[in-house]
Amino acid sequence: MKWTFPILIVLSLVAMQCTNATTKNKLAEFEKLQLENDSLKSIFTQNQIRMKNQINTFLTFQDNNAENAMNFYVELFDNSKIIDLKRWGKGGPGEEGKIMHATFELNGSRFMCSDSPPVHNWNFTPAVSNYVDCENELEIDRLYAKLSENGTVTMPLNNYGFSQKFAWVIDQFGISWQLNLQ
Repeated sequence: MKWTFPILIVLSLVAMQCTNATTKNKLAEFEKLQLENDSLKSIFTQNQIRMKNQINTFLTFQDNNAENAMNFYVELFDNSKIIDLKRWGKGGPGEEGKIMHATFELNGSRFMCSDSPPVHNWNFTPAVSNYVDCENELEIDRLYAKLSENGTVTMPLNNYGFSQKFAWVIDQFGISWQLNLQ
């Protein structure tokens, strides 16, 4: 009986030390998770700002061909998809069902397009073009064949001295493409 009280005190002190150690470990783990969470929030916020400030190519079609062109490009390029699509409604300024605004990606690059209700006195120009670095000969040959079909070849596929293979075409929708293989 004499030893019961001192043993209880020692056991209580040991239990308190274990609880303190466990609490300290849990607190350190919580702080680590909080830092990771703050870091992820920061990355997410930076990505949102970057996406809002991103420069996108916008294609204005005056011949109601936006949807055909967009679908053609999405099928032609790997890793491509339609992100968002809004259509003109009944009684709107554009032809019902035509594209008011669409957003799509071509191999990670974002594009936008629309069917313009007013016909402007301008159209696409080859002075502004999409430049594609091709990975291999098969890819450049495939893109050249598809993009030049029903289009205009401004520079046929060839070696012009600045790359292994190069071509410049204006596709059937009037969009200019430079295809390059280093």
